[in-house]
Amino acid sequence: MTTPPVPRLGHNGGPPLEEPDPNASWRLWCWTRAHRKAWKTPPREIALRRLARAEELGMTYRDYQREIMERGRYL
Repeated sequence: MTTPPVPRLGHNGGPPLEEPDPNASWRLWCWTRAHRKAWKTPPREIALRRLARAEELGMTYRDYQREIMERGRYL
């Protein structure tokens, strides 16, 4: 006779609320690839220009880059 697995800490022992997603690993792979492509370092001239503009606005380079990606426009 086998015993059921011991639930992890914080688990109430009930059934899962959602069905397992068969495409979860594919979406994770696509998201990881897109994230890496979006945050790829631009050419040196562009990075320096963005850094200077970010400093003028009192922002970090990363925050300025995030604004460009979220809104699609340059501040």
